Amino acid sequence: MIRVQLPYHLRNLAQVGNEITLEVPAPVSIAAVLDVLENQFPMLRGTIRDHDTLKRRAFLRFFACQEDLSMDPMDKPLPDAVVDGREPLLVIGAIAGG
Repeated sequence: MIRVQLPYHLRNLAQVGNEITLEVPAPVSIAAVLDVLENQFPMLRGTIRDHDTLKRRAFLRFFACQEDLSMDPMDKPLPDAVVDGREPLLVIGAIAGG
């Protein structure tokens, strides 16, 4: 089971708690996790990645195992610690300021 933590506004939209567990078929990648997430929670479609291009939205970042995975290819396999459920995949709202 893959553990996913979403930012508050997406948790609120999906009406879920702090963490979601998903059954994702191998190979487990960010794209595969988002496919399952959007199928189980259709209200999240278009909020994390663009409807047409499937690219990550500009103000969201992906982290796992203390690494920023945001610029990695979406189909790159996730770390083993995420795949076996020891660590969550974090979707974090980017912070911008001046």
